[in-house]
Amino acid sequence: MTKPPTRTTRRTPAPRARRAAGLLAGLALGAALLAGCSSEGASTSCGLDACTVTFDRGVDARANVLGVEARLVEAQDDVVTVEVGGQQLSLTVGQQATEVGGLAVTLDSVTDSEVKVRISNNPG
Repeated sequence: MTKPPTRTTRRTPAPRARRAAGLLAGLALGAALLAGCSSEGASTSCGLDACTVTFDRGVDARANVLGVEARLVEAQDDVVTVEVGGQQLSLTVGQQATEVGGLAVTLDSVTDSEVKVRISNNPG
């Protein structure tokens, strides 16, 4: 007597397992993107399409964010000069974003000890 062939069924992952796998993949991607940020004399806080860079004044402050280097060149009263992607920009608090290399750059604040700049992907 021969045995009838055995049937193998392949189970698909449960929806919960798929969601967990998607969440882990998203977290890994986010960590990889954020790992691309580095700084010297500055701190960065980055999301998926924007970074806030807080430069320390009085030092050679620079940061690499969103694929470009940003550097504090000078801060005089309420006018700040930064270099983003090799181009120098003069910014004031409240000024509309300045576009450079597909990025929008704005000056958030200036104090005696630090300069805070926001750099984001330019949707336009």
